[in-house]
Amino acid sequence: MANTHLSPESLSAVLPDSQWAVVLYNDEVNTFDWVIECLVKYCDHNEYQAEQCAWFVHYKGKYAVKHGGLEDLLPICSVLCEQGLSAKLEQ
Repeated sequence: MANTHLSPESLSAVLPDSQWAVVLYNDEVNTFDWVIECLVKYCDHNEYQAEQCAWFVHYKGKYAVKHGGLEDLLPICSVLCEQGLSAKLEQ
């Protein structure tokens, strides 16, 4: 399971608030259905968006599934990790 590695305070000093993304990484543990369910529930994706993101993650190894400000994305990234997905905040 991935985590953010840095505090929100140190991250916000480095990048403007709108240049953040929750990046989801491929793994051999989670099913497509579980990834889609989590993206719908926690990232406010519709079923189609979530499925497309899951395919990108599967084929590319990682994909930015949500963009926005650090304060908005930090709890989303945390809950995805708590649900067993491998997610990280990146610029």
